[in-house]
Amino acid sequence: MTWRVVYTRQARKDARKLAKSGLRSQGESVLSILKEDPFRSPPRFEKLTGDLSGAFSRRINIQHRIVYQVLAEECTVKVLRMWTRYE
Repeated sequence: MTWRVVYTRQARKDARKLAKSGLRSQGESVLSILKEDPFRSPPRFEKLTGDLSGAFSRRINIQHRIVYQVLAEECTVKVLRMWTRYE
């Protein structure tokens, strides 16, 4: 089963930053994992807390992450951020 991936407006802006910084291929590899199974491990993912409670995070590199929510009923992964969750 493949999951549908949708992007927020902020994630689309972040995708442009990734492309400019040379991290496009790493970002695409993480997104392909999310399309197959957003709960697949490895690579590791972490469940976020606080204001991003209910969301998950996977590393693109040491600094940048993809932050996403899983909408299981709809088989959809909603990508919230693709740059860093700390900005």
